[in-house]
Amino acid sequence: MTLRLGLGLPQMPQYDPRRDVRGVARTAEETGYDSVWVFERTVFPREPLDGLYGVPGLPWPDFYRHCADPLVTLALAAAVTDRVRLGSSVLVSGLHAPFPLARTLATLDAAGGGRVLAGLGTGWSRDEYRAAGVTAFPDRGAQLDELLDVCAAVWGPDPVAYRGRWTEIGSASVGPKPARPIPVYLAGSNRRALERVARRADGWLPAHLTGDQLAPFMRQLAEAAERHGRAVGELDVVLRVGVELTGAPLPEADRRPYRGSHEQVLADLAGAAEAGAQEVLLDVQQHCRDGAELADRAADLYARIRAAGL
Repeated sequence: MTLRLGLGLPQMPQYDPRRDVRGVARTAEETGYDSVWVFERTVFPREPLDGLYGVPGLPWPDFYRHCADPLVTLALAAAVTDRVRLGSSVLVSGLHAPFPLARTLATLDAAGGGRVLAGLGTGWSRDEYRAAGVTAFPDRGAQLDELLDVCAAVWGPDPVAYRGRWTEIGSASVGPKPARPIPVYLAGSNRRALERVARRADGWLPAHLTGDQLAPFMRQLAEAAERHGRAVGELDVVLRVGVELTGAPLPEADRRPYRGSHEQVLADLAGAAEAGAQEVLLDVQQHCRDGAELADRAADLYARIRAAGL
């Protein structure tokens, strides 16, 4: 099976949202990418409550100082493309009230002709939860479950009715409806997150893993799927990786996953595919100066991956 390829859209400080999002999205579609993707970061605290990914003392990267809104970015991409799927890896569920987010995703899918992939996760930043003022950080898992219920209701037939902890919808008509059932992908790799993927999702969104690191999680996901009467093959696996290309091969002492020469990165991608990734979301925006460079690098990387038979 040929590895599907997605591309991260430009959201970081060096990019002009008006010009670069549209240009990169068009290039992705013309080049042959299967999908384009966004991520969500909302604040860059001067004195964070938590380290990066919740790890005490781990500093936040500087590019988080400015991240364009993910849903606006996807809307810009949808307007200039016809084929590529429009994914989020991920929207932080607890930063959004469930009913408005469900309606926005439905509208985007209707406007884009049925191309949205709703990638959701609970996030890790207490600072973001505090700024959003929607959900208390300890309630993030319960709120994600309610969001999934609300999406199923809002995207389904009218009349819509739902009562939960954060949401109450009296019997009502709610539109527009999605162009087709929107696939839901969930992030996270701990036991509880993988159980939720197996129980409720169409796909899983791991991030920044080598093939060797991905393989044991795939076994855990297969076991969880079996407990819920599903086969792991029913779940689509889209792996997000940050790619940093160097001119020459890096020695192992300086290597990180998906960092090095084209040959080294291709070997990493082959390992991910062998471990069970069906699609890889390539994010190269951090190491490009502008949208033109990002588009050129994305087109070159795509050609090299396909030439390698992946």
